[in-house]
Amino acid sequence: MNKAGKILSVDPQFAISGGEVLINCEDFQNTGVTDYGCFFDGNESRLVSSSSERIWAIVPEEVDDTDVEIYLESDGETSNTTNIVVGKLLTSNMHMVANPAVDPSDGSLILTRSGSRGQQLPATLFRLETNGYLDEIPVTMMNPTGLAFANSGQLFVSNRAEGSVSRISRDGTVIPFGFELGVATGIAFDKNSYLYVGDRGGTIWRGKNIDDFEVFATIEPSVAAYHLAFGPDEKLYVTAPSLASYDNVWRIDERGEVDVYFRGLGRPQGLAFDRNGNLYVAGCLRGRRGIVKITPDRESSLFVAGNNIIGLCFTKKGELIVVTSNEVYNLPVGIYGTILD
Repeated sequence: MNKAGKILSVDPQFAISGGEVLINCEDFQNTGVTDYGCFFDGNESRLVSSSSERIWAIVPEEVDDTDVEIYLESDGETSNTTNIVVGKLLTSNMHMVANPAVDPSDGSLILTRSGSRGQQLPATLFRLETNGYLDEIPVTMMNPTGLAFANSGQLFVSNRAEGSVSRISRDGTVIPFGFELGVATGIAFDKNSYLYVGDRGGTIWRGKNIDDFEVFATIEPSVAAYHLAFGPDEKLYVTAPSLASYDNVWRIDERGEVDVYFRGLGRPQGLAFDRNGNLYVAGCLRGRRGIVKITPDRESSLFVAGNNIIGLCFTKKGELIVVTSNEVYNLPVGIYGTILD
């Protein structure tokens, strides 16, 4: 009998560096042998735990390809192989607080180096071109937080330090759009071009012009940020991480009525929908960290394994952009976001 056993499956099928994946196997020998391990494209993984039927393995940082081959070794013998998709690192040294945003005009990514609240960094907004070039957007803005493109294609940015939202022109001009919005974090537009702003103190604001913002809804305060996204049903979905390990995804209808769409995530943050109505949320599900997929029937599963994931968005090429607090990854998942994304 092969001491390395046989790999049956890997869960989930997508991961980023440092993510923890579950390898279901049979007849893997980790006792009574001199050496054993799990390898990703030949790079040895750190094992969290292992048994003859189940191995928890960390995706090594050395992996530099997206289509990654996994195999087991035990006492000089090797198992069969299977493959998963690992995100490609696009850039690092960012500081994301919410979802990234895709520019609808050219597919480039808008990213932030937000800094601590009240800290003015020399460069805070960036454009990552589709060719991989990272370009500074020439604006002076403290603590850019939430990012969203209006239906007109214009970029809007919230500022949690000043409680404001601004429109950013292509030449870097900052045009004020909303003031006195609390600790303004996540933002999103509806189909009628109303802007919704999440004040992590407990308020969702709605407005179309600088002088007409009103309270749209109130929910529980957050210790970090509000994250907003509109679903295919045109309702607003909100996450608000707390100190609990069993947080909600909130759903708000057009009248501002709030209900619980899903319960049971640890520190849920950025969120996005695909065209089939599946919701993807950065958070923790039953002790497993990464991006959680929630179907329209509200069945949940870990979709991407990864630590410290803050936000996500889909591109027009079917890619999933995953951001941690410092890094940006590209995962070719073949899934497309909604029109409002």
